[in-house]
Amino acid sequence: MEKFYRAAAAFSSGVDLYLLPGQYSRSLLYPDKTVADLGTCIAFDGHRRIAAGSLAEVAMATKQAVDAGVDGPVLIFDELDGRPVELDLRGTLADVVARLPVPPQDDELAPRGPGRPKLGVVAREVTLLPRHWDWLASQPGGASAALRRLVEEARRQHAERDAARLAGEAVDRFMSAMAGNLPHYEEASRAFWRKERQRFMQVTDAWPADVREHVRRLATRAWQASTTA
Repeated sequence: MEKFYRAAAAFSSGVDLYLLPGQYSRSLLYPDKTVADLGTCIAFDGHRRIAAGSLAEVAMATKQAVDAGVDGPVLIFDELDGRPVELDLRGTLADVVARLPVPPQDDELAPRGPGRPKLGVVAREVTLLPRHWDWLASQPGGASAALRRLVEEARRQHAERDAARLAGEAVDRFMSAMAGNLPHYEEASRAFWRKERQRFMQVTDAWPADVREHVRRLATRAWQASTTA
């Protein structure tokens, strides 16, 4: 029987994910997130860190660790938001790397030819009041163009606030998955959100070293982001 590797656990939903070498799917918890959306990642074998770095670097290190017979569970996280990452570990090391999706090229950096620029837009349903549709229809370029401008403006205006929120959520997700069953988890969570730094350091001091180091680094990043938001 093939060995399962736990990919995420202890989320509030109670859903566990398992990584089985030979299978790949989008995360059941986050169906809109694929590995193409990821930047840097970190992988753990139980509470021991396997590797941290780019998706390719972490994938290679994880593949080698799994082939060597780690005890597991093997967990991989996106460094940016703390969400779990699933990889297809079938075949050789080269096979694993070759299957990693290539992030789409930024439209702003892509070379443009003649004609209308390729926007890469995605159609989804939006529900608005009639007066909202009336206003959007009166804007230059129509409703879709107006909505894109509004979103881009909001992203620029609230970039720091959004970064602080994302950093805080990353701490919460990682702690829930990796430290949910460790001593003083609840106290650590409260201390983090209250920005009680000294208390946070005290209650996490007995945690496994690699988990402690990473969660403290995430917490420091979140506190720093909140001061500029």
